[in-house]
Amino acid sequence: MVGATDLAIELIDGDWSLSMLAGPAGWGLFFFFLVGTVGARLRREGGDKRLRRWANEHPWQAALPAAGGLLVLNTLAQLFLGDAGVFEAFFESLFPAAMLVTVAGVVGSVKKARGKD
Repeated sequence: MVGATDLAIELIDGDWSLSMLAGPAGWGLFFFFLVGTVGARLRREGGDKRLRRWANEHPWQAALPAAGGLLVLNTLAQLFLGDAGVFEAFFESLFPAAMLVTVAGVVGSVKKARGKD
């Protein structure tokens, strides 16, 4: 939904090119990984209990796989859909990945401190 909204804003802007898809793809990927990661952290049932217990004990490390996936996919989106080069696409993708680790780590730490699950 966020990516579609950003794409609609880009369409209204009027600068039509393939590079107008890079921003909405990045926003869509960020919120996809954010909702999936935080939603999994707040989920109380289902899944492997050992993995859930490890994620509860290590909230910051549990956020790293999602951030790595976001970093790789967002770098590819910026590289192939945008006008960025390899290094520029990578460095543009570092901030959203860091934000994902921060938000998911804080949510996991608060959940751990409150003793939920």
